[in-house]
Amino acid sequence: MAAEIHSRPQTARPVLLNKIEGHSDAVNTAVLIPKEDGVITVSEDRTIRVWLKRDSGQYWPSIYHTVSSPCSCMSYHHDSRRIFIGQDNGAVVEFLISEDFNKMNHVKTYPAHQNRVSDMVFSLESEWVVSTGHDKSVSWMCTQSGSMLGRHYFTSWASCLQYDHETQHAFVGDYSGQITLLKLEKQTYSIITTLKGHEGSIGVLWWDPAQRLLFSGASDHSIIMWDIGGRKGRTLLLQGHQWVSLESVTVVSRH
Repeated sequence: MAAEIHSRPQTARPVLLNKIEGHSDAVNTAVLIPKEDGVITVSEDRTIRVWLKRDSGQYWPSIYHTVSSPCSCMSYHHDSRRIFIGQDNGAVVEFLISEDFNKMNHVKTYPAHQNRVSDMVFSLESEWVVSTGHDKSVSWMCTQSGSMLGRHYFTSWASCLQYDHETQHAFVGDYSGQITLLKLEKQTYSIITTLKGHEGSIGVLWWDPAQRLLFSGASDHSIIMWDIGGRKGRTLLLQGHQWVSLESVTVVSRH
């Protein structure tokens, strides 16, 4: 590992643009709608909401949909307007959002896991939905047939996921602090390597396919930047880092 890099003082401060409120429990995922002044949120209160900015400048839900189990995560593909919702009961539910973002129709329900879905990615290129769960597994399912293509089990909860659409490699972080790199195929898979460096559970992963860099953040208050091609890691220490849960969505801008 290289030496720690301490963050430099920020000269620019975020400016509050708006605050979206309405959920009665934690908001687990919020995504901006590209080319639209809108936000999609999913929550522990079992609702999926699409918020569009009105002439008044406030965000109001154009879609308010309730499902059978708390919503734990979401993957949204804007070009196809397909949205996949992971649930606490282990299911992944697919919906299609209308062009005007005022209606959402159910497409399929995938029996992805036996316990809470922790993270998920939809790949239009392979027509797969890849997900991780608290049943200690990563699964990948065909969105055309709805069938299970494969599953791999870990020794601890699989907490987060990133996926390379071009090469069909999946990065899975778990509660033991390890990151597993798998090559996924139809009906089979292979484990490429395991990345070890964190001393706490992996909370988030981010994959940069252009630079071939993987970023991981964990409960040990550190971020590691992994050079996947060079198989090197650089540690960035986060001072005073804490896990957060949201019950509202705050929109900010940097100036």
